Amino acid sequence: MAKYGLVGKNIGYSFSKNFFTTKFEKEKRHDTYNNFDIECITEFTNIISENSDLKGLNVTIPFKESIISYLDKIDKEAKAIGAVNTIKIMKNGKLNGYNTDHYGFAKVLTEIPPLKERTALILGTGGASKAIKYVLETLGFKIIFVSRNEQDNFITYKDLNKEIISRHFLIINCTPLGTFPNVDQFPDIPYQFLTKEHFLFDLTYNPQITSFMKFGKVQGANTCNGMKMLEYQAKKAWTIWKR
Repeated sequence: MAKYGLVGKNIGYSFSKNFFTTKFEKEKRHDTYNNFDIECITEFTNIISENSDLKGLNVTIPFKESIISYLDKIDKEAKAIGAVNTIKIMKNGKLNGYNTDHYGFAKVLTEIPPLKERTALILGTGGASKAIKYVLETLGFKIIFVSRNEQDNFITYKDLNKEIISRHFLIINCTPLGTFPNVDQFPDIPYQFLTKEHFLFDLTYNPQITSFMKFGKVQGANTCNGMKMLEYQAKKAWTIWKR
């Protein structure tokens, strides 16, 4: 019997525990999957020391970047992205970091309707947004990052106008805004300038239809939540743990 789990903050809503618990039951495995809900990344060492039977971990908000300094080795793609969401615990106790978010997002992108142009706005600047950027740049997208705070090479939500919205056909919400239980929250973009040529992708999956998606639908935009991306990245994590 092996133990797996998710490291994050306020993760009671988590998809991963349900996904893997159901998977283990279907496959008649005696493995377990646990939520390790921590306030601060420094608590991560306790998880490792107190769970000697751990074989693998997923990592979620807000620790995908800060976890890196606790790992012994990082896969080249995770290093290029600058964020880790999957950890394999080796037989010698070493911790190897990977990123499967980029794989999940790339798979979902192959399933969306063709875009008028390969242009995108990435809302948010955390660990998840880095995986999104990696995929889009690999596919030749022109990208603008949107942040609450003024930073080099980013614009703020106040800078968004009709011209910028009309030229960027894929808009990805990488912020936690709208995640249960704060379902009334949403990124502050000028939704009135969206059209049926836009595609809104929300990394949030609980609720299934976020306010961000609702406002896009009203303007005729196509929308998608993060559930499929999560399923794809979880399956990829499993292949890493088992190989």
